[in-house]
Amino acid sequence: MKPTLFLRIASVLTFIFCVAHTAGGVFGKPAPGVQAFVVQTMKANAFDAMGSRRTWWDFNIGYGLMVSVTLLVHAILFWHLGTLVKTEGARLRTIFALLFVEFAVQAPIAGRYFFLGPCIISALVAVCLLAAFFTASRGIVPAFDSSKGEASDPRRTQVPA
Repeated sequence: MKPTLFLRIASVLTFIFCVAHTAGGVFGKPAPGVQAFVVQTMKANAFDAMGSRRTWWDFNIGYGLMVSVTLLVHAILFWHLGTLVKTEGARLRTIFALLFVEFAVQAPIAGRYFFLGPCIISALVAVCLLAAFFTASRGIVPAFDSSKGEASDPRRTQVPA
């Protein structure tokens, strides 16, 4: 299988993760009873946070939206990397490894502090990134010619000075 397929799968999984997290985690309604009571308590108690008046609910929504944006950016990034890997596979392998570590570390954190859904999706994305790493081209990365300000790869166009 080709790395493009693995990256496109990672992109779709991450987009699904983003939508589910945003709809259920950020804008979902708490269940009646204890959950609703906790949300009301989080909303009712304001405090000073570095000069701004905030509640724990503000932090909950803010962090949730930040995660949603990050997941959306990752989904777009994975899709674009799926195109770039066709010509730049050797150069991208380090990026795939770094992204693999991110999702591999986040999977058990999600399982421990949240629930199984985000744990499984993070693990699946990590597997896709690992597969992209191992199936990407291992060709020699062209040396960088600092005197020309470009890689000494003849396929590249020279940037005018």
